[in-house]
Amino acid sequence: MPSRLSPHNFQDLFDSVEAFLFDCDGVIWKGDKLIDGVSQTLDMLRSAGKKLVFVTNNSLKSRKQYAKKFQSLGISVSEEEIFSSSFSAAMYLKTNDFPSEKKIYVIGGEGILEELQLAGFTGLGGPEDGNKTVQLSQNRFFDHDKSVGAVVVGIDPYINYYKLQYGTLCIRENPGCLFIATNRDAIGHMTALQEWPGAGCMVAAICGSTQKEPIVVGKPSTFMMDFLLQKFNISPSKMCMVGDRLDTDILFGQNAGCKTLLVLSGVTSEPELKDPSNNIQPDYYTGQLSDMLKFLESLN
Repeated sequence: MPSRLSPHNFQDLFDSVEAFLFDCDGVIWKGDKLIDGVSQTLDMLRSAGKKLVFVTNNSLKSRKQYAKKFQSLGISVSEEEIFSSSFSAAMYLKTNDFPSEKKIYVIGGEGILEELQLAGFTGLGGPEDGNKTVQLSQNRFFDHDKSVGAVVVGIDPYINYYKLQYGTLCIRENPGCLFIATNRDAIGHMTALQEWPGAGCMVAAICGSTQKEPIVVGKPSTFMMDFLLQKFNISPSKMCMVGDRLDTDILFGQNAGCKTLLVLSGVTSEPELKDPSNNIQPDYYTGQLSDMLKFLESLN
């Protein structure tokens, strides 16, 4: 069973970790509302010489757009410290030598298209296809671009039948077309007050129509972690993954050999954590991120 974080065990965790990896939704903020005490806690960790990395499965924004969101909430974070699943999708294609002449159809947000462009790829779809409709007349033929070599699916508030048909045709009919999912989160804190359907339901729709499983590049996939480790050159044993979701954040950290800390400010409640059916156990758990600051202050 995980240990509840306390002044007694926090010191050991704090001293043994060089880099803290943070999920964003449910840990740093909910929707566009900063969770209490987060800014002061991050400042404390930076002043103590800890490396901070922000790892989010939400693909709506690019790293640049996320840096602006942090700034708007009064937190200074550089693009280099942000690893979003939109960036991960672009890096997967780049590291696997995806042909530059091939196009990528996006069921998702502007963040994916921006990261694809920065990586030198041509993206289609995204928000631009949000208002498109289909006419299901008897002799209707739906045309699609035969040069699409990958379909990337992420969270899409404007999912529609046109996008589902376009993505399905590319995967089923274009030889060798890749099916990539930014993540498979069932739900997410898209606003401060409620949980909303996550990318998992969009991915599941394409799984259903193509009868294929995607390449997942976000948490808990090891691809994002491998890329992160290569960039920062820190041993996983000296990292701590802090998240609010067991099946993505905590599993992501465990798969890499990191220490793990679950915060209860997001989607996972304490009863869910302690339910006998739950087989994903973090090393530690606590109410919210700012508890770290409280524990450190109690030691000084």
